[in-house]
Amino acid sequence: MIITTTDRIEGKRIIKTLGLVRGNTIRCRHLGNDIMAGLKNLVGGEISNYTKLMAESREQAIDRMIEEAQKLGANAVIQVRFATSMVMTSASEILAYGTAVVME
Repeated sequence: MIITTTDRIEGKRIIKTLGLVRGNTIRCRHLGNDIMAGLKNLVGGEISNYTKLMAESREQAIDRMIEEAQKLGANAVIQVRFATSMVMTSASEILAYGTAVVME
């Protein structure tokens, strides 16, 4: 499966557009991580637990988007984008979306 943020892939030709595909996940923070983040806020620096949480969330959203594209018979997803939103005080949604296509 080819995944790209561009609208075409050099050397390939789109032979069929299958439509929008998406994958999302909603994750919430852990109280222990919040305490550590609060302490980190005092001294500065990266909050690595949150970085890891967001990276895992993005990967899960991408995996779900790919799964939806495969069900449609796609071999590529072009114009991939990400969106995020807060759904409650300590939970955020990560959404990956793009256009499923069949490439030659």
